[in-house]
Parts: sequence; C-alpha cells; structure tokens
Amino acid sequence: MKIFLDGRYYDERTAKISVFDHGLLYGDGVFEGIRAYNGRVFKLKEHIDRLFYSAKAILLTIPMSHAEIMRAVVETCRRNQVRDGYIRLLVTRGVGTLGLNPNRCKRGSVIIIAGKIQLYPPELYKRGMEIVTVPTTRNLHSAVNPAIKSLNYLNNILAKIEANNAGCEEAIMLNAEGYVAECTGDNVFIVKDGELMTPPLSAGALYGITRRVVMDLAQAAGHRVSEPNLTRYDLFNADECFVTGTGAEIVPIVKIDGRVIGRGKPGKITRKLVARYHALTKASGEPIYA
Repeated sequence: MKIFLDGRYYDERTAKISVFDHGLLYGDGVFEGIRAYNGRVFKLKEHIDRLFYSAKAILLTIPMSHAEIMRAVVETCRRNQVRDGYIRLLVTRGVGTLGLNPNRCKRGSVIIIAGKIQLYPPELYKRGMEIVTVPTTRNLHSAVNPAIKSLNYLNNILAKIEANNAGCEEAIMLNAEGYVAECTGDNVFIVKDGELMTPPLSAGALYGITRRVVMDLAQAAGHRVSEPNLTRYDLFNADECFVTGTGAEIVPIVKIDGRVIGRGKPGKITRKLVARYHALTKASGEPIYA
C-alpha cells in the first residue's frame, strides 16, 4: 500500500508521523472518509468541501488547495490500484510542543490512505440490524460542535463501546435535550406513511454526505423529506428505519431497544433507496483512471 504523506508517497511500513504531532497528542485535526466505486471517487468535491469547512471551524490551515487535495486523492487511489475502496483523508495540526497551544505547530500535515473497509457484516444489509439507545449523549454545539468532523471521536467511541456491550453493531445517540441526534458513525432516518424524516443538523447530526444524497434520491422518487426533532417514541413507531454513512452506505434497522420496527425486516422504501443509491455510485464520481 502506498500512503500519501505531505506530498510524498511511502510504503505502509515507512509512513510515519511525529510523536509530537498534535493530531496524535490532542486529536487536533479533521478528516474525511470517502468511497470509490467502479473506478470513480464518489462525491469527492463535497467531501473536500466539508474538510475545509471543518478546518475553518478550528482555525486549521490546510497546506494544500482544494484542487491539489482532489488530485492527491485520485492519484493515491491510482497508485494503489483502487477501483472499489475506501479513502481516509486526514489533516492534522502538525508537529508542535507538548503544550496545547496550536500556534506552536508551524504547518499542518496531510495524510491520504486508500484501501478497503467493511463496517458491518454483509448479512445485516439483507436481514436488517438491531440497535440500542446508549447513555452517552452527543456533543453540545457549544462544546465540540458535532458539525466538525474532527480527529477527536471519543464521544462516538464511548457510545460505540456501549453499543458493543449491548451486543449491537450500532447505537442511537441522543442530544442533551433528549432528541435523537445520530448514531455513533451514521445518520439515522425513519419512514412514516411514506415520508422520510431525519434529525435536523441542529439536533447534533453530522452534515452527512450520504445523508444528503439519500434525501435527494427520496425527493426525486416522490417522497416528502423533512427534518423534525425526533424522539425514541418516533423511532419505535416508524414504518421503516435505516442508517446512512459513507462507509456503511444504507443499512436497514429492524429493531431498536427491543422494539420491532415495522414488519421486522427491511422495508420497501428502504430497499428502493438502496437500489437507487447503488446505481448512482456506480455511474458517477471523479474518474481515477483516464
């Protein structure tokens, strides 16, 4: 595997960062998870846009332009002969001191890894997944804003641990007001009477790229899409439920906190959106190979 690190390519064994990098010391940095399908990088511009938005929010100067990062992502995929895969793009604050002060970091560091990812067992996509609500709440907007896709994912990791302890692959996270925010690594949708509903970004949901794609696909298919505040009651009584994410794609949810959702199997609208999503990913994106 060839890994991009600050303008050069290294073998997996020789790609190294400093122990003084503030991305390691403090989780000070931002990242994106991106997918490649059929020799194309899906929604690359949108992912790089979000990377720059996250960086701006934490006053992190990315030492490459938007266009340069796009080219580097494509080239990294090419050098690793990726046609269908996963790209992890990171920007750290860079090498600094043992103190918190980010001004001691002279230059940010850009890392691009192109490989494979399998978040959930394949059978869960066919029969649906069971999830639980966990005690760990989503970060407050006044603390670490959930809109920032930062390297500090401890909030999500704590919730993931609670999901694993409950025997589940994924979990619902509520915000401080008790409304549904998102899952540990995915956005959540419900279907009720043909209408799609997903928590608003103000509830603590990430600005999900796949979330937006699914909303557009649903509207194009004639479904109403709204973003109301949702409670666990709304989820329990939904006709269908599914989660979305770049790595996860679209995963049907068939049980939440012991309550069967709908008929206890992937719903008709969910299956239709999965098919439309797969068709779109195979036919669009930034070409990797000329």
